[in-house]
Formats: sequence, C-alpha cells, structure tokens
Amino acid sequence: MKHIPFIRTVLGDLTPAEMGLTYSHEHIIIDESFPTLGNPLFLLNDMDRISKELSSFYLAGGRTMVDTMPANCGRNPHKLAEVSRRSQVNIIMATGIHLEMYYVPNHWRYAYSEDQLTQLFIDDVTLGVDENDYNGPFINRSAYKAGMVKLATGDEKITLHQETIFHAVVNTHLETGVPILTHTNFGKHAMDQVILFEKLGAKLDHIVISHVDRYRDIDYNRALLQTGVKVEYDSAFRWKEEENWTYKLLQTLLPEFPDQITMGMDAAKNNYWKTYGGQPGLNFLLTTFKEDLRKMGLESYYEAIFVKNPAELYSFSAI
Repeated sequence: MKHIPFIRTVLGDLTPAEMGLTYSHEHIIIDESFPTLGNPLFLLNDMDRISKELSSFYLAGGRTMVDTMPANCGRNPHKLAEVSRRSQVNIIMATGIHLEMYYVPNHWRYAYSEDQLTQLFIDDVTLGVDENDYNGPFINRSAYKAGMVKLATGDEKITLHQETIFHAVVNTHLETGVPILTHTNFGKHAMDQVILFEKLGAKLDHIVISHVDRYRDIDYNRALLQTGVKVEYDSAFRWKEEENWTYKLLQTLLPEFPDQITMGMDAAKNNYWKTYGGQPGLNFLLTTFKEDLRKMGLESYYEAIFVKNPAELYSFSAI
C-alpha cells in the first residue's frame, strides 16, 4: 500500500502542503512542573499571553510551530490544543524524554524498561497523550496525539540510561514513522547521536539535531550535515557583542546543504516573549532575521528553511 505523507498536529493530521511556514523548535507551553520550580522563567502557561503571541505570529505569516516539551516535564496537551485553536497556529506536540535535569532524581524514567518506554511513546503517537501527562497513577488518554519523539544528551558522554531512551525512541520511530528531534548541549555529542542512530537503523533524513549552531566550528557542522541528518539552528537572536555564529554557519553551509537546515527560536523562557514583557518576541525570525538573511544574500533560502525542509522532516516516514 502506498504511503501518503502526513504531519500530525495536536488538532489532527495535515498534508505537508498545509504545514506552511514553520518554526522547528519551540516551547509554547511549559506548565507548572519540576523545571519551573528550578527556574520560574520557564513557566509558560498564561493562555491569553501565549495565544496573543501566537496570533501575532500567524498574522505575520507563520503557520506551524513544533513544541518540544516531551513527557512529564511541563507538557499539557489540553493547553496546547486550546492555544492552537485560539491562534490558528498548527502545533506539533512531542513525546519522548528530556534531559535528566528536568526530572526529579527518582523519576519513573529510570525504572522503566526499553519496552515500557517504547509503548508509552507509541501510545502518545497513536492513541493520545495522557491528560495528566503521566503524573498519574491513572492514565486518561486525551484526543491529542504527539507528532514527534524527542531525546536529549548533555555534557557528558552518552550514558547507559540515555542509550535505553535512544532504543525506545528509535523503536517508536520505526514502528510508527514518527520523526525524531534531539537536544544537544551547545551541539556537544551530536556526532555520537548520529552514530548511535545509524547503529539502531533510524532513518537519518527524519531526524533533526537541535542547537548545533552553538558549536562554533564550521567543519563540525559540515561533517554532521554530511551524514544526512537535518539540523536546527535557534541562536540567531542570542549572540550579543560576540560574532553571530548562527549567521556565520548559514553563510557557509546553506549553499552546500540547502535541504537540511531548519530554524526556530527555542524561546523557552518567558522573558523572550513580548506578551510577557520580554524581547525579542517570537516574530524575530519573520522580521529581523528575514532582513538579515537578505543582507547576507541568502534570501533565496528562506522558503527552504521555513517551509520545504520542515515539511519533509516532520512528515511521518513510510513504514
């Protein structure tokens, strides 16, 4: 039977053509949770403010955002669905597991087997995310399904526990066709991630490695792209007085790898949102960055970065 590509959003499935201009790595909702106890700036749960900022994004031409908060660290499927309805912005919700620092030390992630984690992720993709995001003991499936599976590595080499997460994520990817997104700390261990993905048989063209524009090495980024994975750059607005390495990487690598680079804001702190009184606001990539791309002579790649590449990446692959 022929596979028909689709994008799975919190409000239902879309064709890739319906995805439109897409931010590939965002944090739209971070509800009260262990991460927000550690840093109140992570708290993003004011529905009016969030809906207003996303509505501004929609009016400026944006259509889709990928929310990258995975299981049990602030994810809320009902709130994601509500702000999607209110703003008209399509939202892709994540399953998977984030960095260890965003979970209590005795969290269930450490006790569950590869098979149990796999089933949890598959159920999020195919049945719907638990209404209470596994703060349980009871599970009540919502109607809202995940459209991406996430994992994360930190500063240290990939641990045995993280390898279990890798196995469960790839199992889910191969079983359902769901795309994979990863977190790196400033691009560290991105190549190690790819090596493990290759070993496990994942489809590299449906994997995106995030935050690698913080790794200040053109050859490293080039070698990563040569493996066939996609990368996500999100620090264009973060460089202050120092050289803007996001721009430097784009100038060098976009002409070489126009089909593999995506971008987002990763605006996980409320002081980046205009509706919370912060800067630069989520429209930065639609305004300041777009003009900067024109000044660099790279405006012809804008559609690839924000439309073509995300549509290919976030389509469920044939299984």
